[in-house]
Amino acid sequence: MGRYQTGSIYEASGVFFVRYYQAYTDLPADERAKIAERCQSNGKPLPTRVLVSHRLCSRDDKHHSRTCKAVKGLAADHMKTVNAQSAPVNYLTVAEFWDKTYLPFVEENKKASTVHGYKQIWGQHLKSHFGATAMKDYKTPTGSLFLTGLAKTLGKHTLQHIRSLASGIFTHAVNVGAVDSNPWHDVRILGKTIEPEDTAHYTLEEAENIISALVENVDAQLIVAFAFFLGLRPGEIQGLKWEDIDTTPDADGIRWLHIRRAVARNVVGETKTKASVASLPLIAPVLVPLTLWHQKKNKPTEGWVFPNGKGKPVDLRTVISRKIVPALAAKNIEWKTLYAGRRGAATILTELTGDALAAKELLRHKTIAVTQAKYVKAIPEALMKGIKLLEAAATDTSR
Repeated sequence: MGRYQTGSIYEASGVFFVRYYQAYTDLPADERAKIAERCQSNGKPLPTRVLVSHRLCSRDDKHHSRTCKAVKGLAADHMKTVNAQSAPVNYLTVAEFWDKTYLPFVEENKKASTVHGYKQIWGQHLKSHFGATAMKDYKTPTGSLFLTGLAKTLGKHTLQHIRSLASGIFTHAVNVGAVDSNPWHDVRILGKTIEPEDTAHYTLEEAENIISALVENVDAQLIVAFAFFLGLRPGEIQGLKWEDIDTTPDADGIRWLHIRRAVARNVVGETKTKASVASLPLIAPVLVPLTLWHQKKNKPTEGWVFPNGKGKPVDLRTVISRKIVPALAAKNIEWKTLYAGRRGAATILTELTGDALAAKELLRHKTIAVTQAKYVKAIPEALMKGIKLLEAAATDTSR
């Protein structure tokens, strides 16, 4: 049971209030933010409890003093509700902290795809594991035994995601004053783990066979071409607008595609990283289906390149399930996902150039970084060399 509070009645400017303590983690998000900012500026730790006030009533003939029966009755009624709903911070369960504090925090600060992943991990693995365990009672060995048990059936990457989320929950709890330490900091898997299988990728021949098989669906052809020949992520493909495409050659004869946004879980937002915002050269294997799709859509100059019936970005999963997979299945061609095309682009560029530099530049992992405010049409020489070789190779195989 939590500490029972009766509250303290006081009067200010002709109004009666009752003052009592409330757990810091139970405060509204804006109030927590103000307190956190104040503590940071003063160099003090976050409190576990905060003194708060609740307005009871204005002074009148019936409510004439803080000790009168009517005012004390209002205070008693409010404190019954407070005592029924509150519990000591020390006995806050992990599940309660997830629902009331951590999930709202990630929903406000993380991308939609990240939030979706967290919810999946919580629902599939962590919710039943934590159960009704109080945060203060959770220990490191419990986490180690839990992950060790999961290691018998789950791969290393999945275990890393589970551990990362569990540790993130407790790290956040430490920072908002709900617990004193993170028991997941030293959690380790006590045994062997299942090594992840090799991720699939397409060869140049496989990619071109797929594009040929999609001849009746030029939008699907273009989607595959974006993934394989330019290494775009699915969310970046969904986020393309016609305004992002420069089909007029520049002084060097190059046409450009500007990557400015991404769509995750049907939410339009920023790209995965700042380095993902970039300008890439449009080469023939992409320009051909792009031109056909542009003509089919009556040559628009703005709007989504791949809109759905409501004028919003299409869900690529729908295109894949309804157009791509059936068309490939009819020709006995295996579908390995759009990411396999992205990996295929990196693989073929590495083979053509003799090193992985061009592939890294194309995938924009680290070295291509174009700010959102200025889309500079410049990329490293290694990528230009590789992309030209890729264009030549694709042209040769199509003859």
